[in-house]
Amino acid sequence: QVQLVESGGGLVQAGGSLRLSCAASGRTFGTMGWFRQAPGLTREFVATSWSYGGTSYADSVKGRFTISRDIAKNEVYLQMNGLKPEDTAVYYCAAKPELEYSSGSQHFNYWGQGTQVTVSS
Repeated sequence: QVQLVESGGGLVQAGGSLRLSCAASGRTFGTMGWFRQAPGLTREFVATSWSYGGTSYADSVKGRFTISRDIAKNEVYLQMNGLKPEDTAVYYCAAKPELEYSSGSQHFNYWGQGTQVTVSS
């Protein structure tokens, strides 16, 4: 049975850092990534990691966030540095068995339950 479980969210001051983790089980994935959603807004793409090592980032987080992946553990991580209040959202881990190069959330098959990230000013 496929499951994605996020952890690592919390409350942090602006300029601080958090590291999110997503533990996957049930199968391997060609694509794993992160999305986020703030109240009243649509779910937006944050970052994607492909199984061969490539990565992609939303412009809003480039230079601040880093996605990484441990293939052996079937886990993906999001290191978030220089956090801003506008980063406040529920962060979701998403995955797809195949390689996916579109950033739209509708292209991802599996989702975690989300972890709250709150950045105070």
